[in-house]
Amino acid sequence: MNNYFKIIKIALFVSAISFCLWSCKDLTEININPNGVSEEDANPNLLLPTILAGAGSKYNDLSFTDLGGVVQYTQLDAWFDSHNDYEWTGGILSWDAYYGFLRDNELMRRRSEELGLDFHHGVSLVMRAYLFGLITDLWGDAPYTDALKAEQGGVQYNFPKFDRQDVIYKGIIEELKQANTLFSKPNGRYDVLASADIYFGGNVAKWRRFANSLALRYYMRIAEKENTFAKQGIENMLAHPADFPIITSAEDEVLMSFMGNNASDSWPSNTVYDASGSNFRRMKMCATLVDRLQALHDPRIAVWTKKVEIPIEVRTTEPNGTDKIVNGVRIVSPDVVKGIAVDVDAQYVGLPPSGSKNPSAYNLNPSPGQTSVNPHVSYLNDSYKAAKGGILKARLLAASEVSFILAEAAWKGWALPESAKAYYEQGVRNSLATWGKEDAYNVYIQQPGVAFNNTQAQIMEQKWISNWSTATQAWFDYRRTGYPQLKAGPAAIRSQLPLRIPYMQNEMSVNQKNATEALARIEKTAYSQADNENSAWSKSWLLQGTNRPW
Repeated sequence: MNNYFKIIKIALFVSAISFCLWSCKDLTEININPNGVSEEDANPNLLLPTILAGAGSKYNDLSFTDLGGVVQYTQLDAWFDSHNDYEWTGGILSWDAYYGFLRDNELMRRRSEELGLDFHHGVSLVMRAYLFGLITDLWGDAPYTDALKAEQGGVQYNFPKFDRQDVIYKGIIEELKQANTLFSKPNGRYDVLASADIYFGGNVAKWRRFANSLALRYYMRIAEKENTFAKQGIENMLAHPADFPIITSAEDEVLMSFMGNNASDSWPSNTVYDASGSNFRRMKMCATLVDRLQALHDPRIAVWTKKVEIPIEVRTTEPNGTDKIVNGVRIVSPDVVKGIAVDVDAQYVGLPPSGSKNPSAYNLNPSPGQTSVNPHVSYLNDSYKAAKGGILKARLLAASEVSFILAEAAWKGWALPESAKAYYEQGVRNSLATWGKEDAYNVYIQQPGVAFNNTQAQIMEQKWISNWSTATQAWFDYRRTGYPQLKAGPAAIRSQLPLRIPYMQNEMSVNQKNATEALARIEKTAYSQADNENSAWSKSWLLQGTNRPW
């Protein structure tokens, strides 16, 4: 990634020289840039880091911040409405950035085909599948087969139709098969600039594992609607491991490090470039996750969570009106907390999900408000204040996710080489390894509630825990299975969790005909209310007829 930024600096230097030369020319020549590079001459090695860095950063923002509140990993204590309470009716997210990455990726795909660069061609197919998969997961039906073709002209491509979700899912699985074939040659047979590949440093074998593991994600995604298709796809891949290698260990998972040179290339909650520390300070651990980690004696809690600065202790022996701090503990009498929900845990305290319209006041916070610091609630671990390094990585696909997908497939009775128990335990081990706690595996796996009990609920709970910082995948799994059985809090605008991102108003206006047809295929629910089909609580094809998650 260092080389990526060097490339950018060189490009800016060349642009500056070009400007100086241009400014000395006659005005009749202003429409000609002798130093410009046309799309026909674009270098895939210069496109590659831009696509990978942009997609990785955007996915991380979505997974670590925007959707963390939905699956109850985190809660915000200020500017919390969309995070805690699902107030998405005004439009929480646009797909413009994702299609922007896809346009660059399409150019890389075309150029790599023209130049016979199988590595770049394969990467372009994987990233195309990753981004289109994310778009349909979030919004539902979306432009796919006619997208990215505007240069061909005509209404069909300038205003592309919205493809059904099943078409998109099956399309990206097919593209991942093509990528697997392109990556099937020995590593030395590829023309690769390792420094341009900020995920794997040009390791073709790891890209091949990424492609096939991503296919497993989408086979399982559509298993409720296309059971036979998904079953046959996963069984075939696992029956031919040499032809379809997958991610099996933490060493192969798909990560992107952050440079930490400025606000735009750093971890989103960092206090290095956020002078006020607001992004870190406002984010608290959610009680749903904290309480479950504590109940399971989960060693990952210390990696993700900071202990409360000042615990609260209610003492019946104290006189009325007692409220004092003694030896780092806040001592209060029962009358002080009468009618108030107080968490007196001496180690970890999470904010309840959608607990109130004033979450900054939770647990007797002495200074509630937008800029308060609450010493009685757990913040994220101080590691998340840094700009880069350590655990601060965009996690596009984890080894634990792959193992839990296979555990669920085996639990369904599909013919796989190992048992559901074996894959489940591998998933737990892989997650612990990812977070530096593999040495705790032997004790943890025997804990009540962790020891395998052959239920989908348990598999999905451990997958939910392992998906910390990748809330996007946890949300998609919750919608598909109903696990874990998350409940909206009293301040949420609906009594159930949302199911999709609503289409943007500008898309509804500009591509009205196709957007309207897509909306007609969405199913309203009892929670859609005034937003009708375009509600966050309406069901796209993937959930229709499944009775999931509610």
